[in-house]
Amino acid sequence: MSRRDIVADGYRADGGLVTLGPEALRLRGELDRIFAGWGARAGADAIAYPPLIPAGDLTALDYWDNFPHLALPVAGVREDARKGLVVNTEHPAIGHDALSDAGHVLPSSACYPVYPGLAATVVEDATLISTVANCFRNETHFDGLRRLMAFTMREVVFLGTREHVLDRGADFKRFTVEFAAALGLPVEVRAASDPFFDAKGRRSLMLSLFPAKEEVVYGGSVAIASVNFHRNFFGERCGIRTGDGEYAFSGCIGWGLERWLHALIDHFGSVEKALGAVEATVST
Repeated sequence: MSRRDIVADGYRADGGLVTLGPEALRLRGELDRIFAGWGARAGADAIAYPPLIPAGDLTALDYWDNFPHLALPVAGVREDARKGLVVNTEHPAIGHDALSDAGHVLPSSACYPVYPGLAATVVEDATLISTVANCFRNETHFDGLRRLMAFTMREVVFLGTREHVLDRGADFKRFTVEFAAALGLPVEVRAASDPFFDAKGRRSLMLSLFPAKEEVVYGGSVAIASVNFHRNFFGERCGIRTGDGEYAFSGCIGWGLERWLHALIDHFGSVEKALGAVEATVST
């Protein structure tokens, strides 16, 4: 079997899972290098977090109130169910009655471990953290590279004063839009209606007071980056304070790398042309 048979057109997406061939993998790596480089130049600390999140950590963030539908818990097979375990071949699945309680969850965004990881600490007024993660979402449907069960997200998180968080969010949004423009990639910035930090469903009120989330959208419907302003929600929930004793404000920007692959391949017509365009843009 040839490489082309394995990953025709540079990648293969099926059932919410994607296999990337050499060129697509190189393109994804180049994109992540660019986004991580912006964070590094802004002074962000690069941190790698565990690939699983304790379910209790998400309770403090109201995740189970707002996004239980996205969660993919991780559970082991119970000891009394291991012997003779049969997986249904018609509808392959391990029955829930064979599973132990799930103490951990696969992350649905790269930044979720950041806030519990800083719990009960004092951060500098201008703190930045850069991280990348394999993320997982229990979506209702999947659509090529546009909507996946498992995907890669690079994020830069801003913590400290309100002014710092808003300024860094504006900076990274500008970097993203300018990069897209340099590529000739048509995008628009839109206010989004699904902030992931609201505790009591007051989303409409919060959005009317100040935009909580903006998305960089390609093709009218594919968000390839999002900028989030959390106010001091995570600071309060996790006891993260600044040097003056106030709860820290926070925000983040996230780039969905496979969605960027979709946008670039769709725009340029192939993985190879997209890779060439990105490399040419970076070298100028």
